[in-house]
Order: sequence, then C-alpha cells, then structure tokens
Amino acid sequence: MKVDLAMWRKALKVIPEVSREQWGALDIVSRWLISSRAAVLIMTFLSAALAGIFALRSGKFELLPWLSLTLGLIMAHASNNIFNDHTDFARGVDKDNYFRTIYGAQPVASGLVSRREHLLYFLVTGVCAILPGIYLLVLNDWDPGILALIGLGAFFVLFYTWPLKYLALGELAVLVVWGPLMIGGGYYVLAHEWDWNIVAASLPYVFGVTSVIFGKHIDKLTIDKEKRIYTVPVLIGERLARYAVLAMMILPYAVTFYLVTTRFFTPVLAIVLLALPAFRRTGLAFLRPKPATRPADFPDGQGGWPLYFAPLAFINNRSFGMRFLLGVILDAALRLSPLTASFWR
Repeated sequence: MKVDLAMWRKALKVIPEVSREQWGALDIVSRWLISSRAAVLIMTFLSAALAGIFALRSGKFELLPWLSLTLGLIMAHASNNIFNDHTDFARGVDKDNYFRTIYGAQPVASGLVSRREHLLYFLVTGVCAILPGIYLLVLNDWDPGILALIGLGAFFVLFYTWPLKYLALGELAVLVVWGPLMIGGGYYVLAHEWDWNIVAASLPYVFGVTSVIFGKHIDKLTIDKEKRIYTVPVLIGERLARYAVLAMMILPYAVTFYLVTTRFFTPVLAIVLLALPAFRRTGLAFLRPKPATRPADFPDGQGGWPLYFAPLAFINNRSFGMRFLLGVILDAALRLSPLTASFWR
C-alpha cells in the first residue's frame, strides 16, 4: 500500500471527506489521521509546548519527559476523538445526515470501517497514550499527583461525549482539560510543583480552544436540541452563545496584558496584538446569525460547511495561539538570557 503524503498533509489541515474506494487505497497512517481528526490535534500540541516552555523558564525542563508528555497528550486527544465518534454512532446520534457525517469523514458512520475495526483504532491509540504516562509515573516514583492527572485525563477521554456533553458540561470540560490540566498539569509533571500562576497563564490559550467547541455547538444547536444533547448553546440560545464566543476571543488579550502588568510576562507578549487582524476577520461574524448558505469567501479552517462558527473560531484561535506561543518563547529567552535575566526577576 503506497504512502500518501498528500493525504497526510490534507488530514493535518482539515477533516477530509473520502469515499469507500479512496479509503481502501489509503495507507494506515492516512486512515488513522482521518479517524483521529488530526487537524485539531495541533491544539493539544500547543498546550504541551506551553507547559514545556514554562518548565524551561523555571529551569526545570528535560527533553525526554517533555516528549513523553507531548506524545501522551496528543494520543489521549486522538483517542477521545475516535471514541467520541464510536460513542455517537452507537447511540444513534450520527444518523439522519447529522453534521458530523457531512463536514468530514466519520469512518464508522460512513461505512469505511466496522465498529470492531473502529474500536481497535481506539484501543491501539489509547495504549499509545497510556504508555508515556506509565513511563512518567515510573520516572517520578509513582507520584500521586501525576497519577491523579492521568486519572482525570482518562475520565474526560471516556466520558466527554456521554454524559458530559449531554449535561452542558462539555464546554467546561474543554476549558479545564486544555488549560489547567494540560498546561498546569503538564508543568507539574515536568517541574514537580503546582503553580497557580501557570494555570492563570494557560487561560489566554485555553479560551481560544473553548471558543472552537462553543462555535461547533452553535453550528449544531438546532439538531442537538432535537436529539436532546443539551450543550451550553442549546441551553442559552444562539445569540448569547455567539456573544460568549466573542468574549472568549477578547479575554485572551485582557488576561495576557494583566499578566504583563503583574510581571509574570515581559512586555514582549504584546506580540499577540498581531493576531488582531484575524480576530477582526472572524470575530465580527459572531455578531450575526449564521447565514443560510455558505458565503463565497468562507474559509475551510477546521472543517467545512455546514460548520460555520467552529472553523472561524479555529482560525482565530490558531492565529492568537501561534503568536502567544511565540511570545512565551521570547519571554522565556529574555528571562534566561544573562544579559536580561536580572532585570526580569
């Protein structure tokens, strides 16, 4: 079976739609990238990267533990994506032309794999998530804090789709997982200490991640309501949900500059202002209801139509997140440099 590098690149950018014939010709990596919705795994990599940079800034970074942490987190996210699709299919959610089967391939619902094969994808990916966790536990003498973090991660992997998402707790779960758990907890694993300043510093990034899932739930609001999936947008309505996403797009700037004023960050974090053009292009759309048909200039972003708010939120988050990451890297460099370190202590 020929390796399809073009499909690897595509699957890392969007969630491709493929026919059964195309699926049959794909290599195993391409199939896994599509099944795991690899395009959104960048969000988890950025959380792991931020945890590593904060550990480096504290003089407590080690490469191998960070690589293990990053692999474990990415595989846990991938496991969650695969299990979400499997759970929704088993519960009948993806029937009747549901959004998930329209904007990209849902392998089991689209008949590309059997339920048994799909569950095998989940189990193998889950093992790939667990093994780095075991390594980190052994490396740290079975630290109960790390064990608790792994337990929390496993809980969210298994129970996000049901029942958390059905009880309007899915959005809160995303906020907790990609910020305090991945970044704050990741820092704990690497630095062997819990630091609430790191948790606060995770908020500018995690608000953007949460805005993506919020946008996705706005896109699916009507059909989720029909299927009795009570996400937060279903409970508060589309208008308030759109304004909530706008707030989550603005808050990262406010929190970042608060952390600059408290000297946790150096002024170099002003680089996040370079993301404002992306906010202007995408954020303004949240002031209006979703259009009835796909706009001619609508970008693909995370997926494609009929998703609308989710791809826009993803584009904004990617723009802010990359600049925030760059700013944190530069901030760490200033604090570690012999020329400037004493000034920023």
